[in-house]
Amino acid sequence: MWRRSLLAAICVWLLSGGAASAQAIAQAGTGQRQAAAPNGERPQEKTEAETAGDSRDVAATQSDRPSGANWAEMQRRYKGAFVLSGPKPSRQVALTFDDVPDSRYTPLVLNVLKQQKVKATFFVVGSRALKAPALVRRIHDEGHAIGNHSFNHPDFSKMGIGGMSEQIRSTEAALQRSVGFVPRLIRPPYGEIKNSQLDWAQKQGYTVVNWDVDSSDWRQLGAQTVFLNVTRSVRPGSIILLHAGGGTGQNLYGTVQALPKLIAWLRSHHYEPVTLPELLQLPESK
Repeated sequence: MWRRSLLAAICVWLLSGGAASAQAIAQAGTGQRQAAAPNGERPQEKTEAETAGDSRDVAATQSDRPSGANWAEMQRRYKGAFVLSGPKPSRQVALTFDDVPDSRYTPLVLNVLKQQKVKATFFVVGSRALKAPALVRRIHDEGHAIGNHSFNHPDFSKMGIGGMSEQIRSTEAALQRSVGFVPRLIRPPYGEIKNSQLDWAQKQGYTVVNWDVDSSDWRQLGAQTVFLNVTRSVRPGSIILLHAGGGTGQNLYGTVQALPKLIAWLRSHHYEPVTLPELLQLPESK
């Protein structure tokens, strides 16, 4: 779990254009996480709903995430509501792109997918969707699936159910305006989520989707490294984490450049890239 905490802190540093302090990263190594908006802005003040959610969860904090809990255990406990991969017998895999829309990288990724005739899944940040609704519509119009990636990219595990639900609802409102529907799929920023939040999501009819293959492209890697990170780990049914949006100064051209070669490799090894709704046999909308 500490590795994901460290990843979260480094993501913050990158997404904020390198403004995160060394202290924040050091804290992550001891299990503390630092969250920030993906556009590098300061997190908004807590709303009443977030504050109330925090209050409700204070007593549950220690017991909410059992010692040694991990994603595999959560997937078993919340079967169908928390997903890391698709059916193993299938040769289908899902390319998923977080932190969209981004005017620099999202169009480039869409261009490659269109050229390669591949459909993928894009997890949308609500605050960005409000600023670039046409780009969200392009994602939808070109046949890709859309999921909810929060409103301003906080760490869900550091807030209560009220705060998380407000993040989800605010993004739903933005997506309702741009594409006319509410997504069923949620991806929590950094993959961080608590059992109580999964209980809520399950009761509300959502499916929370993380991943089993991490390209680590958020580290601003070159194309060959992104390619190797995926191809070394992919399995039948894999859900592959990539990014088509970044923070100020963050370089994701390695992802764009790796995509054609990655898609060709998947096909040559008899994998079929599909959307998450197709892989998981779920409706896209809630």
